[in-house]
Amino acid sequence: MLFRKREVAVGGVNTIYRVYAPPRMKGPLPVILFLHGRGESGNDGLAQTTVGIGPAIRRNRERFPAIVVFPQSSTFGWRGVNLDAAVAALEDVVQTFDVDRTRVYLTGLSMGGYGTWHLAVQQPERFAAIVPVCGGFDERIADVPIGEAAKRIAAIPHWVFHGDADDIVPVEQSRRMVRALRDAGGDVRYTEYAGVTHNSWDRAYAETELWPWLLHQRRNL
Repeated sequence: MLFRKREVAVGGVNTIYRVYAPPRMKGPLPVILFLHGRGESGNDGLAQTTVGIGPAIRRNRERFPAIVVFPQSSTFGWRGVNLDAAVAALEDVVQTFDVDRTRVYLTGLSMGGYGTWHLAVQQPERFAAIVPVCGGFDERIADVPIGEAAKRIAAIPHWVFHGDADDIVPVEQSRRMVRALRDAGGDVRYTEYAGVTHNSWDRAYAETELWPWLLHQRRNL
């Protein structure tokens, strides 16, 4: 199976996640943590591979010389135990596989785009680069002002994507965070697709420059 089924326990409860490992590649390998959108929420342990990076891998595996981790959130989003389970899945992969700890990356779409920024703000020391897609930053959930959040993660390279006609998550959500990051001196690339509605992820994850750029980033241990 392309996406292996694994389980991790959080608070005494087992949670299913999936992992992609490139065939015939020797480590240490980079790791990408992918946070799905609301439509893939649940507990089937598989829906999270059907939108975003999962289809991109199916189309062209050669573009992904990395381990990709696919946790699954329940219906209330990437916060609390759901975010804890995502981090636990990432830790399980780091402990189990031969990985390059200087090349751990974070990306997500829609609800997962919010989760990407929230997790990065919580653990800025963990990630070498992040790619939020059609997301935003919710100060109420993160419990930190956007300016302070931007300062915490300004040193992390970003590539942010959004469609300017998004009718689910307004494009201003990404614009606002990009402005805050740049005001904080952040290293930010921003791609805004003209006329694109909510599904900007198919174009974003198909960008030919994205994965070489991402996998080039490293952090100092």
